[in-house]
Amino acid sequence: MIQSAQVASKFTLFTHHAKTFPDLVTALRNSMLRAGVFKDEKTAEEQVVQVLNFDIHLVKDFRGRRYIERVTECVPVQEKNEYTFDHRNENTLEGKFDKFFDNATHYFTKTTDRQLYVYRNIMEYVDGRYVITNKISDNNLREMRNNMDESDQEAFDMFVNKHWGNRNPQMQTVGAEPRRRGRPRLQ
Repeated sequence: MIQSAQVASKFTLFTHHAKTFPDLVTALRNSMLRAGVFKDEKTAEEQVVQVLNFDIHLVKDFRGRRYIERVTECVPVQEKNEYTFDHRNENTLEGKFDKFFDNATHYFTKTTDRQLYVYRNIMEYVDGRYVITNKISDNNLREMRNNMDESDQEAFDMFVNKHWGNRNPQMQTVGAEPRRRGRPRLQ
């Protein structure tokens, strides 16, 4: 499922039985390790979170009725180069050692406890109604808009503005001009 989601598909739907979002990531990661697709846990988990944009979690109440309990967004954490070269500006050996240990701390944190993703509930079912809880990431908003026609984009923008305000100035569709196939147009 993860491999098919990585190539040439706009989306992939599947079912799971995980209780929480981190449990889902762990279960998929472990399945990939058991299948022999990966040997390293971090690499397998990184591949999982690259394809899990949203989790729509359904539950069944005591009456047997199913409903969406929450919609959760997964946002992969982009690795940043947090190393500094400030040691060159230090005049004392003690200052240079402090800067070295700062960089060493960043390095070991990245190799041992690197956070691969953050997740947040976008919508939750609370007291019999659905409540919008957190804003969808700018990247996912852009990707969603890129797959809508103009009337859907307009309605979507109104929804975004209503729930999160117009805090996203980059809502323009990326590549708004459709690409033309064939020979270049004569000017």
